Amino acid sequence: MNWLIVIAGALVGAPLRYLTDRTVQKRHDTVFPWGTFSANVLGCFILGLLTVAVSDGAASAQDQLLVGTGLCGALTTYSTFSYETLRLTEEGAGFFALANIVGSVVAGLGAAFTGAAFAHAFWH
Repeated sequence: MNWLIVIAGALVGAPLRYLTDRTVQKRHDTVFPWGTFSANVLGCFILGLLTVAVSDGAASAQDQLLVGTGLCGALTTYSTFSYETLRLTEEGAGFFALANIVGSVVAGLGAAFTGAAFAHAFWH
């Protein structure tokens, strides 16, 4: 039954990722992949919230499967991040490739810690 919960989350996460990417990217006239960056940072924030919620008993293991594995698993994308970084490098946009790597790691971790801090403030 757990796999159905994961699928249900992914059914929301995948279109959300696509819509986030398209909505954000069309607002920026640059080679930097702002759409993927935004989707990944959003997913990290949600995972930060969820991690604290589960550890504090405010969310269940099924919620973790639905939101963490399903929704965030489909929303975030390491493969597209890697592809876009490689593409930037191949096109001679090394600065943007490096900015994507460093920015994604820093912003992703920052978003996860921020989500956890919000959850701590809410549930404590």
